[in-house]
Amino acid sequence: MLFNSFTYLLFFPVVCIIYYLLPQKSRWYFLLGSSYFFYMNWEPMYALLIMLSTVITFSCAKYIHKNEDSKTRKRLLLISIVLNFGILFLFKYYNFLTQSIFEGLSLMNVRIVFPEFKLLLPVGISFYTFQAVGYSIDVYYRKLKPEANFGKYALFVSFFPQLVAGPIERATNLLPQFSKKYAFDYKKALEGTKLIIWGYFMKVVVADRLSIYVDSVYNNSEMHSSISIVLATVFFAFQIYCDFGGYSNIAIGCAKIMGFDLMTNFKRPYFASNCSEFWHRWHISLSTWFKDYVYIPLGGNRVSKSRKYLNLMITFIVSGLWHGANWTFVIWGALNGLFQIIVNFFKLNKRRDTSKVIHLINILITFILIDFTWVFFRANNITHAISIIESVFTKSGGLF
Repeated sequence: MLFNSFTYLLFFPVVCIIYYLLPQKSRWYFLLGSSYFFYMNWEPMYALLIMLSTVITFSCAKYIHKNEDSKTRKRLLLISIVLNFGILFLFKYYNFLTQSIFEGLSLMNVRIVFPEFKLLLPVGISFYTFQAVGYSIDVYYRKLKPEANFGKYALFVSFFPQLVAGPIERATNLLPQFSKKYAFDYKKALEGTKLIIWGYFMKVVVADRLSIYVDSVYNNSEMHSSISIVLATVFFAFQIYCDFGGYSNIAIGCAKIMGFDLMTNFKRPYFASNCSEFWHRWHISLSTWFKDYVYIPLGGNRVSKSRKYLNLMITFIVSGLWHGANWTFVIWGALNGLFQIIVNFFKLNKRRDTSKVIHLINILITFILIDFTWVFFRANNITHAISIIESVFTKSGGLF
């Protein structure tokens, strides 16, 4: 069930009305059932996967909290991480990895045929896996006590407004909210409605319209001039922002109408004056997840400069892979990692702009660099991305 479908436009108001008519004690049961109904609308069988992830992380967190032996706690955390990411790997990355190995060995005239699994990628699996694993890690580091009620924890993992497109919530923020009592709040409902309308405008009016031009140019790039390709790339920057940002606003707005507060996911990212600041404004729930659960455990800033730069690069490459099983996403992540290293090396994030003109120039340079990385994000493969970049400098002609 997509947010921009008539089914959801019927589903959400009905859920809201029933939610507020029910007694406080019964509401979370209803939300849990509604969330699974929402998810099963795509493929009923894949509800078993989200339930499996829920059972694994709930059980592991429970025993991690009870156990005082550090080795046992680490083993339990490792079990939670390996099982959850193992499921994600099978559905999202197995065929990509085996195909990459096959192509690499073929260059050396070695032929190994791997079994291929034709599995439909479960919607939202990357989002709920990260959310569930984050809960296990937080319990391990004693940032919160494990939830005693399995049903409320299951609701945390499957909460329908942010299940398929984020924000990726933290248990410390969202989980306690399911135990609070909420009365209908007109101001919150109005604020949520405004966010929903703005989100639909971003998604349906802006993103979906821009995609028509972007797809026309990128899918037939050999037929288009440099100016058309540049315009399509700029359009894609706003398309992807309005796509992700629109969905996030709808999710936050829907949750707010029911009384829940989800974290802000975007803060005018294209007004960033350097690439480091951009990642403090773009997909905040994801970037902070990688910071807290990948970058900091690798050593973060508490290591030598060279190791810090390596940590940044690893974090962004992993972030690239999270977005998709394709080498274009790896390069996209590596480029963003490289820009982060440059910002840190020259301490550009410590500088304060002396004038509005310089500030605007920095914003423009940052946008151009980020837009360049979007070429790899949007391209079908690396060869396609390189041909797009070459066309910018070699193909003349009018604007499509």
